[in-house]
Amino acid sequence: MALQVYNYLTRKKEDFKPLHAGFVGMYVCGPTVYGHSHLGHAKCYITFDIVNRYLRSLGYKVRYVQNITDVGHLTDDADEGEDKIGKKARLERLEPMEIVEAYTRSYFGDMDRLNILRPDISPRASGHVLEQIEMAQKLIEKGVAYENHGSVFFSVRDWSGYGKLSGRRLAELEEGSRLEVNPDKRYPADFAVWRAATPEHIMKWNSPWGQGFPGWHAECTVMSLKYLGLPFDIHGGGLENIFPHNESEIAQAEAAYGKDFARYWLLNNMVTRDGTKMGKSLGNSISLKEAFELYDPMAIRFFILSSHYRSNTDFSEKALEAASRGYQRLLNAVKRVRELKKGSHPGAPENKAEKIIQEFWQKFQAALDDDFNTPQAIAVLFDYTRAIDPMLSRGSEPGGATLDAIDSFFHKTGDEILGIVPTVLPEESGAGLDEALIKLIIQLRADARKDRNWALADQLRDRLLEIGIALEDQPDGTTWRLV
Repeated sequence: MALQVYNYLTRKKEDFKPLHAGFVGMYVCGPTVYGHSHLGHAKCYITFDIVNRYLRSLGYKVRYVQNITDVGHLTDDADEGEDKIGKKARLERLEPMEIVEAYTRSYFGDMDRLNILRPDISPRASGHVLEQIEMAQKLIEKGVAYENHGSVFFSVRDWSGYGKLSGRRLAELEEGSRLEVNPDKRYPADFAVWRAATPEHIMKWNSPWGQGFPGWHAECTVMSLKYLGLPFDIHGGGLENIFPHNESEIAQAEAAYGKDFARYWLLNNMVTRDGTKMGKSLGNSISLKEAFELYDPMAIRFFILSSHYRSNTDFSEKALEAASRGYQRLLNAVKRVRELKKGSHPGAPENKAEKIIQEFWQKFQAALDDDFNTPQAIAVLFDYTRAIDPMLSRGSEPGGATLDAIDSFFHKTGDEILGIVPTVLPEESGAGLDEALIKLIIQLRADARKDRNWALADQLRDRLLEIGIALEDQPDGTTWRLV
């Protein structure tokens, strides 16, 4: 089965065929760095980390470009309001670039903890202002943009392709426009390519139309062109930005340069909280730094991957706790294999093991070939742990080569592609502490049984089982094993 992706440009699944054999160019809209990253950011960038990892595992050379928005993104996410970076700088009495540096470092630190591979190129909007001015000039020359009082607006009525991604029509845009429309616009749905700066505006540059700053949509157009060329293979980002941001990117690029923009549009759905989009501007977001205080970053990654990227992921403490338990069960299975490898005898891999590994690799690949279906891929990993369990039970003593083969499956699928299984187990000192704590709980359970407190004894046994530790009561005492 070939890799199929859901293309929002055509609204259907399509076989993925890159423009150039063996090479994939991918651009993903990056964060606006005026605050700490939250779970919504985690979903977006984990999603495209999986796309990046899986394409590389298939042998493609991937050039992954993800921008940093450090200017031009206004507070209403369109053409009105204050620049988000400038507003934060004014409130904190700092230079805008101090805000940018602090939150850019914070962003990459959070992504590193989620085991997200760094993009190949992370360009900043403020470093590409000249290219944005040049694009605005091209659009004016081609008659699809106009200047008014120092601002440049794209004329959506003069570009027949506007709405091709989002499905919006001009009549709908006019009906849905606000009562108060910027008087500098000829048409309510026209959007800014360049904005005139007021005297108090902090970030501004000289341009042919006076001092100003670029529109939010312009940055992604010029940076994807500069580093990937037109057309390029994949444009990614959050589904909530399909209009006006992504729609406007396409219009500018194709009108200015006369070429198709992106061939496949892959957009992830949002993280919600009580059914409402989670976002910094909405005041209901949970920062990743707050989440890391409560949960293992890898459990958060596991939680995100447990729902399909095109589905909503609804946050709750209960859901994250369940994901933490599921992640621990998977990790325990890997630990069990790696513990058995210590001191195992050599020998050729068993035919049975090779057959199981081949079978489950095909299932795993089929899941990701189906539009990066990570929930199904994770289910395959759990099915795999059950399939290999008989070979790991007491008395079978699988050889080292068999255990290596079993572990190599976890490494390729869970580590290299899904990024949730660690390459290196925790240090022995940590493992020793874990064992000591388990033995302490076993002793507490034994004391409860001695006192005929069966409810507490059963609760301790059941809670251990939830995190993948099974107790076995023997005539000479209680032992434990990972499940």
